[in-house]
Amino acid sequence: MMHWFEGPLAAFDTETTGVDVEEDRIVSAALVVQDTAGGRTRVTRWLVNPGVPVPAGATEIHGLTDDHLQRNGRWPAPVVEEIARALAEQCATGRPLVVMNAPFDLTLLDRELKRHRASSLSRYTQNSPLCVLDPRVLDKHLDRYRKGRRTLTDLCEQYGVVLDGAHDAAADAAASMELVRAVGRRFSGRLERLTPAELHTLQAVWHAAQARGLQAWFAKSGTPEVVDPAWPLRPELRAAA
Repeated sequence: MMHWFEGPLAAFDTETTGVDVEEDRIVSAALVVQDTAGGRTRVTRWLVNPGVPVPAGATEIHGLTDDHLQRNGRWPAPVVEEIARALAEQCATGRPLVVMNAPFDLTLLDRELKRHRASSLSRYTQNSPLCVLDPRVLDKHLDRYRKGRRTLTDLCEQYGVVLDGAHDAAADAAASMELVRAVGRRFSGRLERLTPAELHTLQAVWHAAQARGLQAWFAKSGTPEVVDPAWPLRPELRAAA
C-alpha cells in the first residue's frame, strides 16, 4: 500500500514585499503538483505587479525589482483570484497542500483576497477545507530536541533535499514538497498510520504548543515579539474601535 507521503501532493509558495502578513504584498507565487513521489511535476507560476514599491531588502532576497514587475507582472486582483481557485481545486481533489511556514503564505494570500477581491481564502475552500502539510511544524514536532534553525534551506540540508534556486517560488514549493516526503520517510513509523487530514488537525495543536514555547523563551529573554499560535491561517486583526 502506498503511504500518503509517496502519493499525490501539491505545494504552494510566495515571494513578497516583506514579512508583514497584514500589510505586505505578493510579487510572485507558484503551485507545484505531483501525483507520485519522483513523478513529473506540473508547475503554475504567477508574477504580480503589487502596485506598491518593492523594498530593496526584499529584492535582494528574491531578485524581483520594481521595473521587472511593472513590465511583466499582472495586476493583483485577477492573480489572487486565480491562486485561490487553484488551491481550492487541489482541496477538492483531495490532494494535500504542502506549505512551508503556512501561517505566513496562506494568511498573506487571505489578506490579498480581502484587499483586492473583498473576499477570503475560506470562502474559496468552504466546500473542500484546506488539508495542509507544513514541513516546519512536522520537523519541529518530530525532532523537537535538535538544535539549529529550521528555515527551508536548513531543513533541506538536514533531510538531503536539493534546493535549486532558493527564493524562487516554484523552486521553494518543489523543495518543500520533497521535504515533506523526506520527513514522512524518516518518521514513517510515527506518520504512516495517520491520514493527511488527521495530520492537519494535529499540526494545529503542535504549532500552538511550539508557539507557546517560543513565546515563553522570548519573555524570558526580554524580547517583545509576539508569536501567533494560529495555524495554518491567522485570524483577522480586529479593527480599532
